[in-house]
Amino acid sequence: MFWPSRPSSPLSCSSWSGRSGASGARPAGRAAASSDRPERRPRGAFSFEAACCAAHCLKAGFGLNGRIGIWRRRGMNIIGRFGLPSASGAPATGLHLSPSGLAGQGTGWLGGVAMLADSVLRGMGQVMFQNNSYAGLLFLLGIAVNSPLFAAAALAGTVTSTLAALLLGADRQMVRAGLFGFNGALVGIALLYFLAPNPLTWLCVILAASCATVLMAAMMTLFRGWDLPVLTAPFVLVALSFFMATARFGRIEASGLLPTAGLPVKAGPQGVVTAASLGQGALEGIGQVFFQGHMVSSAIFGAGLLIASRRAFVMAVAGTLTGLLIAWAMGASEVSMRAGAFGFNSVLTAIALGAVFLPPGPRATIYAIFGAAVTPFVAAAAAATMGTFGLPAMTLPFVLTSWVLLLAAQSLPGLTAPAAVRR
Repeated sequence: MFWPSRPSSPLSCSSWSGRSGASGARPAGRAAASSDRPERRPRGAFSFEAACCAAHCLKAGFGLNGRIGIWRRRGMNIIGRFGLPSASGAPATGLHLSPSGLAGQGTGWLGGVAMLADSVLRGMGQVMFQNNSYAGLLFLLGIAVNSPLFAAAALAGTVTSTLAALLLGADRQMVRAGLFGFNGALVGIALLYFLAPNPLTWLCVILAASCATVLMAAMMTLFRGWDLPVLTAPFVLVALSFFMATARFGRIEASGLLPTAGLPVKAGPQGVVTAASLGQGALEGIGQVFFQGHMVSSAIFGAGLLIASRRAFVMAVAGTLTGLLIAWAMGASEVSMRAGAFGFNSVLTAIALGAVFLPPGPRATIYAIFGAAVTPFVAAAAAATMGTFGLPAMTLPFVLTSWVLLLAAQSLPGLTAPAAVRR
């Protein structure tokens, strides 16, 4: 039987002490029984020694260990270039749990991966203005309860937009806070919601999420002089662009949920509005922020808000109730109210004004509720206008309303100018 001549190699047969002695010889018991003739094996039987020999030859011929080391170092250098701790191979240190998720600066490749995962979850949380990875995890769980497909799309969009920001050298603290992830999350869900799911649609999700990161950076530069946050404007613009592009691409089909193009038709009160439909509409107004018309999902989203910020939770409840009551008073259909269609933009407006960009206080609370009451009118106008072209308004009403009110806040003596937090 042939034995490799380099016993020092980790893949040589002599290193397997359970199979051979320290020098690579056969076990003594078997050697004594058959010292005068070679061991005979049935034809086709497995030979461990031959396998060792083959592995050794492969390693020697192709430099397997060296190549693996090169690939590993290259991967860790990429992580280092992304702004995360680069590769020493040591376990993560310097990270600890905080009330908002992981904190500290990780070291080693495991620390880099942990920080990236935390940034992705914070990006999910930032959809509702929460720099909190626990809230982001609950938001992702809430989406998965209703639709694992949408959860996968949200995760793909968030990961892609976060990695794009790291690769392009965005500010590390902003990436760490998830500020480059939330638009990608919404883009991913929207494309899988309004377009037929197929491999090309998933490719569009990756491309669109990357575009959202670039547009986010461009709009941050543009709005810096106005001291305005970008909000979800990159999501709206990128998603609308991809929806319009389907008219010229034959292999990307709409899912049937896009509005039918045409002039708006006068709507009237439809259906009987009951306390049950109002309660469901108030709850699903929170869920529709993530395109989820599911009561359990909406409750999980509310729980995520509650653990991250009680004030944000209160403002979200106030926002969805305000938007729903305005829609009911104006004679909106029972179906749209029950589905939360008039609540989710008001939810985001109320959180933005009452819990994020203005200092908390009675005036900010009143101002936020005022914004939540105005938002349904902007939503109705945007839906009628965008519906003419067969496009959804999505969170455009929230963006427009918040921009106007935040600009006004800079000149109102009773309100402080928006905080210098770029979103």
